[in-house]
Amino acid sequence: MTIFLSILWNNVIPLSVMIALGITLHRVFSLDIKTLSKLNFYLFSPAVIFNLLYTTDISGNVLLKVLLFFFLFMLLLYAAVETAIRLRGTPPSLRGAMRNSVLFYNSANYGIPLNQLAFAANPYTLSVQVLIMMMQALIPNTYGIYNVNSHRLQARDIVRTILGLPVIYAIPLGLLLHALHVRIPEPITTPIGYLANAFIGTALITLGVQLGSMKLTFRHPKMKDVLLSVGLRLVAAPLLALAVVWLLRTNSFTYVDGLMAKALIVSSAVPTSLSSVLLAVEYDNEPEFASQVVLFSTALSILTVTAVIYFLHI
Repeated sequence: MTIFLSILWNNVIPLSVMIALGITLHRVFSLDIKTLSKLNFYLFSPAVIFNLLYTTDISGNVLLKVLLFFFLFMLLLYAAVETAIRLRGTPPSLRGAMRNSVLFYNSANYGIPLNQLAFAANPYTLSVQVLIMMMQALIPNTYGIYNVNSHRLQARDIVRTILGLPVIYAIPLGLLLHALHVRIPEPITTPIGYLANAFIGTALITLGVQLGSMKLTFRHPKMKDVLLSVGLRLVAAPLLALAVVWLLRTNSFTYVDGLMAKALIVSSAVPTSLSSVLLAVEYDNEPEFASQVVLFSTALSILTVTAVIYFLHI
């Protein structure tokens, strides 16, 4: 119990405090969530992804194992949510939003701070989380946009939308410049550093502002679907991640060490990403449902994430 409370106090409560500040600021000043979202989307998020990929040493071995884990994990997670959708008889209009709410998780503005707190800013586990964040940045901005638009937009228009997203270019550019050991001039690296350093605080405040604009209600007409998505995201996801890690550890070629295994499982336990809400709002695809999933999953993650870290410790 002491370990559980210690993890809650040192790892999860600090994130909750920042989110609570965002909620409070929004309630007092009615902050513009669209402006904050654009700052995160077009400046802070691409900057932190580029900066981490450019400055973090990631071996080819780590890269391959993390990508293999991510592919298997997402495949199992997709199968789980698709099975739930079919058994539940979810209407077609809700299926895309439900898939997004489970598959897109907050690996950046929740996952990065959590990783740094849970593993004492270990550069090795941070590199694992950076790779997960990289993939989670790509999926909502590619598959996610396709998922909510495939029934009403032509493929050409979807591709044009995807190519207009800055993170699409930040990821390969950061990896390429790091691999080629290209030295970026200080007048450029300094602003990038400022933007990257502003990411965590601003992202958590933005998450709080977004949650502060939502109304927590148990009378939502699709509450059963909301709770189903939350259960898949917070409970089923880390269990599936544990299964994938166990599978990888049974083979000497794909074997992941204990520290990487823990980092991968923790990375899978975070709540639903705001990107699912942003996509739902932007393309008018069940925005209220998406907002409720983010709200409930973020609130309940205080307990579930603490439990995951606790069980990994023991």
